Amino acid sequence: MDFSLYLLIFLSLLSQCTAQWCYQSQYSCDDTCRDPSRWAAQFPSCGGLRQSPINIVTSKVHVNTALPPFDFIGHTNRINITVENKGHSAHFALPQSVRLTGGALPGHYRAAQFHFHWGGNGRPGSEHTIDGERFPMELHIVHIKEPYGSLAEAEHDMAGIALLAFLFEETTDDHPHLDTVIAALGQVQNNGSATVISNFRLSDIIPAAKDLHSYYRYVGSMTTPGCEQAVAWTVFHKTISISSQQLDAIAQKCRFWTGQPMTDIFRPTQPLDGRIVYRSEASSALTSAIQLWFVVFSVVLGTTGLIH
Repeated sequence: MDFSLYLLIFLSLLSQCTAQWCYQSQYSCDDTCRDPSRWAAQFPSCGGLRQSPINIVTSKVHVNTALPPFDFIGHTNRINITVENKGHSAHFALPQSVRLTGGALPGHYRAAQFHFHWGGNGRPGSEHTIDGERFPMELHIVHIKEPYGSLAEAEHDMAGIALLAFLFEETTDDHPHLDTVIAALGQVQNNGSATVISNFRLSDIIPAAKDLHSYYRYVGSMTTPGCEQAVAWTVFHKTISISSQQLDAIAQKCRFWTGQPMTDIFRPTQPLDGRIVYRSEASSALTSAIQLWFVVFSVVLGTTGLIH
């Protein structure tokens, strides 16, 4: 191979690296790859006032009694889904038969894909944090408002995209259905590679619908460039269990477009900038039940005069 061809390949790789955005963990290419602190220089929306993810301060959220449960459609259907390494994460494409209504969303939404955000080497990797706590991993299910045909069309509507976020909690036992996901990630190790999961059910991964009445809601953005501010975010209280072994396995499967291990794939939390975070009434049901029990118990004992 002559020198001119070497030079052409080098310039091509350098150009690709310069044009790409990256996570902090893969910041490389002689500082030409744009890490999260510099996304806005190339993608102006990333510097907007409705950016995600955020830190949810539970003492400052507002209870909203107009946030009802969701109606999940197609989540129990057995489907074949394509998994593809996108260079920054792995996307699990979902068919249009998986849909979503309710939750005070302004319309009907069809699913597009889901993906995960994780850390590495024992580090937590969720994007949203609760009272400053980062969770081991986070699942995002991306939905597009009908009748929009693509994310590009939906991005022009402030609620054109509905994103469901599930936080993971580390447990001693394996999640019984995550091994299928882990195996698929092992088959899409490199950028652009793809595989198919057969006979997959989304309900095997996420909690049952009856456990998803409690959630936070706020308006925000996509968490990767171009950070389009068109997302109605729902962050559920109910966590998903995962073992430390499964977390380690997930973080070791894929590689970034740069060839580096795909770890710490999360954007830092963004300023709230005056936005209000709401919570569904169901999220405070347990507290209300405890208070009611205390009152009843006090009445039974004849001690109501002690309660102020």
